[in-house]
Amino acid sequence: MRRHEFQPGRLIAGVALVVAGALYLVGNTGEADLPWFAVIPITMGGLTLAALVGLVTYAVRRDRRDRITESNDR
Repeated sequence: MRRHEFQPGRLIAGVALVVAGALYLVGNTGEADLPWFAVIPITMGGLTLAALVGLVTYAVRRDRRDRITESNDR
């Protein structure tokens, strides 16, 4: 498998969805008494955080790419 660039936004989204799924599973098995709507804020918060991290990562990589292009042009 070829190496690919690290994408922290996708990592955060995956972790948030796994946590939400695990909490939902624990709630359904009866081991914990979690309200059904507790999963929604975790999911939405995780996806929002992932979007923000993805935007910051994109901006940093675009700026770095533009600087490299400018230095090669000179």
